[in-house]
Amino acid sequence: MHLHEIIFCATASPSTTSGSGTVTLHDINTGASIASFKQTNAAPHCTTFLNSRNAQGGFFFAAQPDKLLLHAYNFQKDQISLKIVVPEKLTCVALDTSGDFFAGGTAQGRIYLWEVSSGILFNSWDAHYRQINVLRFTPDGAALLSGSDDSGISVWSMHSLLDEESQNTLSLPYFTLTDHTLPVTDILCGLGTFPECRVLTSSVDHSVKLWDLATRSLLTTFMFPQAITCLAWEPTERLFFAASSSPEGSIYQINLFRQLEDKTKGPIAEAIGGGGVNDIIRVTDESAGSQKKRLIHVGQPITCMSLSLTSNLLVGTSSGLIHIYDTPTHQLLRTISTHKGLSISYLAPLLKPIDLTGHVSFNFNSSVTTIDTIPVKPIMPFQRMRDAKAREIHEVSMMLPTHENVCFFSTFYSQEALLRDHAYFTTPSNSGTRLGDTAVLQSRVTELESEVALLRGQLGQAKGVNDLMWETVVHKVIHGQVKGANNANGESTEDERRRKRGRTESDLEIHS
Repeated sequence: MHLHEIIFCATASPSTTSGSGTVTLHDINTGASIASFKQTNAAPHCTTFLNSRNAQGGFFFAAQPDKLLLHAYNFQKDQISLKIVVPEKLTCVALDTSGDFFAGGTAQGRIYLWEVSSGILFNSWDAHYRQINVLRFTPDGAALLSGSDDSGISVWSMHSLLDEESQNTLSLPYFTLTDHTLPVTDILCGLGTFPECRVLTSSVDHSVKLWDLATRSLLTTFMFPQAITCLAWEPTERLFFAASSSPEGSIYQINLFRQLEDKTKGPIAEAIGGGGVNDIIRVTDESAGSQKKRLIHVGQPITCMSLSLTSNLLVGTSSGLIHIYDTPTHQLLRTISTHKGLSISYLAPLLKPIDLTGHVSFNFNSSVTTIDTIPVKPIMPFQRMRDAKAREIHEVSMMLPTHENVCFFSTFYSQEALLRDHAYFTTPSNSGTRLGDTAVLQSRVTELESEVALLRGQLGQAKGVNDLMWETVVHKVIHGQVKGANNANGESTEDERRRKRGRTESDLEIHS
């Protein structure tokens, strides 16, 4: 099986007509439509999905703006799988990475937290004073972040929200981020476990702020000439894109590292910002110098934005166009114009689900399709009110992964390659070049080979001198000394014999 990246796209009608939008899966290389799911009209931040994995089929939710409905779909059918009635109209939704918990925010500032497999309403609380615009789970699902029109950002610990003993007490945030002055428009969580991760937030106050959750502090503030509506963060956290709400559709690229020239060590990467509340970096619309390379003009209002798995920038507009840009060069690679007349409300990359509707199994020796062999992760109707008895007796079905599952990711990206690429970004460059530079390595090899040849020549000369010294010192000097010693030893032996013979004769004369 070859991994195939596709684009998950949700559209909505500019009017309030229900059901005129769609959820469409596009081929990222050709822009062709692979699958389409109708009867949805979800607004921005109102769509979320879980891909198929671990022998379980994936699903996605779309909250309807004009009704108390949440539409649930799975990738095996192009129709609505389940219509869920919710207590209030949802203005934003979020799903944790495992697909176990679903959160929804409302215009009254209330958050609902459900368990997907049982439908149990675990918690509902007044989180903000005004409408909640965005919800985000941390990558490990240990915390939930919420941004509101009241300019506040609250961080909620999932442990406290699910704790049975705290169900009857007022839910309090783990901590709050309160440096924005106008409504919050987007939140992105960086890599790492909670709270060892960083967070990007944008607001109508023309600012994007970088936070450190471990220290609960503001690292840097980026000020823009226009209000920012959506963000896209590169996975290595070396740069991010910020899209403005202007009709021109401006996208700013902000590098979080810069190169400094050192005469002794060469180029050195240095982190930008980190000075705290007073550290403010102002971004302008100047088209000269490096600013021109960091600004993309789309020409239309931007509604959503994301980075693909291959680091291409996906941009959705209010006129229904999807633009794909090359991140390093900002070159427009492709435009998908299938959804003209609609507004792109959600964009995200994903690997093509193996159980996608209309696509058969990759096992050609079997007459059974993949859809027949992969069950969908269970989804139950959500409770509208909290029920303590239901929480106590509820049971959740779970399918354990089989041992035959193979990680297809390792077939084209080995662990050695991952470690090598990781070292490329994390190893400091003391010699002015990186370890992966082929030209530098070849030059270094040539230099070492010439040095080895020189050392071999010097070694040959040293051996010649050593042989000459051996011939001169050992064979002439030492042999001469040995011969002289032998002669001296012979004379002394003869004298000894004579002395003993004379002594013996004298003794005999005495005795006689």
